[in-house]
Amino acid sequence: MGLKEKIRCGWVPADNPLYQKYHDVEWGVPVYDDRVIFEFLVLESAQAGLSWITILRKRENYRKVFKGFDPRKIIKFTKADVERLLQDAGIIRNRMKIEATINNAKCFLEVQKEFGTFSKYIWGFVGGKPIKNKWKNLKELPAKTLIAEAISKDMKKRGFKFLGPTIVYAHMQATGMVNDHTCDCFRYNEV
Repeated sequence: MGLKEKIRCGWVPADNPLYQKYHDVEWGVPVYDDRVIFEFLVLESAQAGLSWITILRKRENYRKVFKGFDPRKIIKFTKADVERLLQDAGIIRNRMKIEATINNAKCFLEVQKEFGTFSKYIWGFVGGKPIKNKWKNLKELPAKTLIAEAISKDMKKRGFKFLGPTIVYAHMQATGMVNDHTCDCFRYNEV
């Protein structure tokens, strides 16, 4: 069966190979690696108010300018770095989002110190394993859940920014904390 013949979640455009690859390879796959979790936190917070395809198109440049999403390097960013990033068309040029990334890197490292890994912290909200939903169509998918609200509230208390419950739920979907592939999608049983 070719890529175009596969049944995918309804949000994946049939004519967009970048979106298809993201859906087919990454979206919904459980992620326990702290660096990858941090990458998705940065990208999801940058996506606030924008389409995900906008972020996917800029992802490689984000990886480059944010030092491979290494929070230890990002916490060293200065005001001059923020000004430089505001001139970079390869990312979302929003001062609050850029500053939130630097702030969130500090908070991320504090959580790592407290829990050993950030993964242990965030996966603790779902008992360490993915929640497998059984959505039949996109209309059933929630924008946020009580668990996403609890995570967002706790992260906010820890100083994180730009990570409200809707963004946190998108993060949970992306990193496989929930399996929100629709039941008819070929990836539903694979992840």
